[in-house]
Amino acid sequence: MKAVHTRNIVVLVLIAGLAVFAIAHAIKSEPQAVPVMQQQSAELQSGAYTGQQAPSFTLAEGGKEYKVDGPREKAVILNFWASWCDPCKQEAPELNKLAMKYSEVLEIYGINVTSQDYKPNAERFVKKYMLTFPVMYDLKGQIFDKYNGAVFPTNVLIDKNGVVSEVILGVLSSEELEKKIIALTGS
Repeated sequence: MKAVHTRNIVVLVLIAGLAVFAIAHAIKSEPQAVPVMQQQSAELQSGAYTGQQAPSFTLAEGGKEYKVDGPREKAVILNFWASWCDPCKQEAPELNKLAMKYSEVLEIYGINVTSQDYKPNAERFVKKYMLTFPVMYDLKGQIFDKYNGAVFPTNVLIDKNGVVSEVILGVLSSEELEKKIIALTGS
């Protein structure tokens, strides 16, 4: 009996420790912006880091292909999200407004990381928030992995030259994000 009692206490202490860790981690998960670095060499390396050429990919959705691969007419924001992510729910209406407001100079690609989500839930999310920008499904998480994804949402700002300008982990206020869009697009 004493061994069972001791085991139960150890299990409770472990569960309490994990709960404290999870709560502490959730509380301090504020958005972090990775600043733009100066370009060091004439030829850029490809990578999901500030100052590097954005990793290329093509995703098809609804009979249309969406591509990130070098210079383009407009800057682009890659918005990696999941339907269960509360900050993503908070951010979705703001992204809609910004996508419409800056449509002449900016494209926003919503990329549901379906490998960490459930596609029917993601589709309901798109309908609920009436997303006006293209939404694609990263079924195996390969694009998220290419961009070293770690949290939801992650926004990768890519300039017209195809260079990663900034990586934003977590959600920003609409004002902060709009300032970054203005800096990215020169609007």
